[in-house]
This record gives sequence, C-alpha cells and structure tokens, in this order.
Amino acid sequence: MADFKAEAEHELISTSLEVEQLDTTLFRSKSLWVPRRARGVFGGQVISQALVSATNSVDPSYALHVSLLCYFLLSASASKPVIYFVERPRQGRSYTTRSVKASQSGKMVFIMLCSFQKPEPLQLSHRIPFPLDVPLPDTLDPEEIKYEAFVRDNTLDPQTRSYYENAAQDRRNSPIEVRLAAERTNEEGAYVVMWWMRVSMPDKFEQPFQKCILAYLSDLNFISTPAKALGMSRGQGRLRPSMTSSLDHSIFYYSNDIDCSQWLLLVMTSPVSGSGRGVAFARIYAQSGTLIAITTQEGLIRVNPKSVQREQEQATKSKL
Repeated sequence: MADFKAEAEHELISTSLEVEQLDTTLFRSKSLWVPRRARGVFGGQVISQALVSATNSVDPSYALHVSLLCYFLLSASASKPVIYFVERPRQGRSYTTRSVKASQSGKMVFIMLCSFQKPEPLQLSHRIPFPLDVPLPDTLDPEEIKYEAFVRDNTLDPQTRSYYENAAQDRRNSPIEVRLAAERTNEEGAYVVMWWMRVSMPDKFEQPFQKCILAYLSDLNFISTPAKALGMSRGQGRLRPSMTSSLDHSIFYYSNDIDCSQWLLLVMTSPVSGSGRGVAFARIYAQSGTLIAITTQEGLIRVNPKSVQREQEQATKSKL
C-alpha cells in the first residue's frame, strides 16, 4: 500500500488531488485534510479526487467535463484512505457518463454522477456579464493577513480569537489563495459575496486537471454564504452557527480554457434558507471576464434555538 497521509492541507494542489490507481476503475486517496473546526474531510478535496478518478476512466476525446452532481452521505475521516469506485452507466458518441462511489471503512461516504462531452465549438452561446465595480485582486489583502490582524485585537473573547487563529493557519497552508473582493446587496435584496481565488503555487496542468482544481476551490467559503445571509458569523457576533455541513454540490462547466493559476472571481449568493438548510449559488469568472462555470450547493446550517430566541428578545427590546 502506498503511503497515506492524514495531515494539514498541502500547499501543492497536485498533492491534495492525487489518487492511487488500484485497478482500471478503482482508486484510493493518498492524502486527506480536515479543516479546523470541521466534522470531516474537506468536501472540495473529496469532489476533486473523485473527479480525477472519473477522468482517468474516460477516453481523452471526451475529457471535457459538462457537469457533475454529488451528495455527501457521511463525514469522511482523515485517519484512513477513501476508496473511489468508478462505474460506466453510459457511453455515447457525444456524451459519456461516469458515477463514482466513495467508501471508507466499508461505508459509502460520497456519491457523484458526472458527464463528459466532445466539444461542439460551433454551437451558439450566451453568458451573464462580469459584475461591475469589482476591486482587482492585487489591491486586496490575502484572507490570512486579515485574520492575523483580528488575532492581535486584545478586545476579542477567547472563542473568537481561537476561530481567527485557526482560520489564519488554514489559509496559510492552503494550496488556494483567497481574497475577499466585495460584499453587497443586489437589486433583488439578496446578499452577494465575491471572492478572488487562484492556485497559490501555480504549475502547468492539462485542461482536465484544471477542471478538477476548479472543483476543489468551488467548495471554499461556499456553505458560509447562506449562513452570512442569515446574519450568522463564526467570528464576531452573537448569532453563530452550531453546525454547518455540505449535503450536495453541483458544477456546470462552460469553458475548455480554464487556468486556475490565474485569478478567478467567484460571485456567490443564497436564494433561500430554512429548516436548518440553505442553498448557495455561484458564478465563476476568469479575470478576463468570461463566465466559465456555475456551481450550486445545499447544506446544513443549524443554530442553537436559544441563540435565536435571545436575538429576537433583543430586537423586541430595541423597539420599545
């Protein structure tokens, strides 16, 4: 058995996505990472490793991802490798489909269905344009710099300080550089947050692997979008989520010229939340302005009911 590593997030994206091929359609993770405060392995890593496994089972002429839909069934542990089993439900002339089942210790933890397409460049297309008034990434601080500044604030309570210390460490070790571009309310009254992201230590990767990297980074800061739309915060603030966890994730690719070593803008919003669940939606743009992918996610977003009650009581008092 190849060496398996349960460790801090690896700064090389190629290492984070690496899988070992055991048989024609059987693959095994070589490293897994659990973010601080998380219940299990980072979902974006499981998605991307599953997608690498599926891509390795597809003829190169189809190696252009159309879409994927996946479900997180159980939280995966970083103490043991995840096994990815690829099945071939359909092989067509223009499209081919793969399913990937991920298991750990005999239990299925994740399932994905993904589609591949031969390119059809002469077909018509349209795209929502790049948003206006977005600060350029070079004018913004990396997230770890912001978190480290919060840690130096002597007025913070121990729980909040610990949150920012852990967040800063995660970002320093990450293979993805993240910068907050903007937070605003759109014309429909919905909360919108924009993030610049790119591979922090770039290398030359083939297009199929670039799309696997995109799957990895598409899960960063995603489930926090509906939480923030609800006014929750893990750092400062009275209303803190007691539990967040991804339930499902989908990606629709609309470019065959993706380069994750260059800055990508993720425009995230949340159309609805309730019953302890929330939906996030994102458009992913190249810095050139081209819309390259759409992604969605639903996740658990629970808060202690007593916190909600206290918030409501405080609001009532303020009106008196």
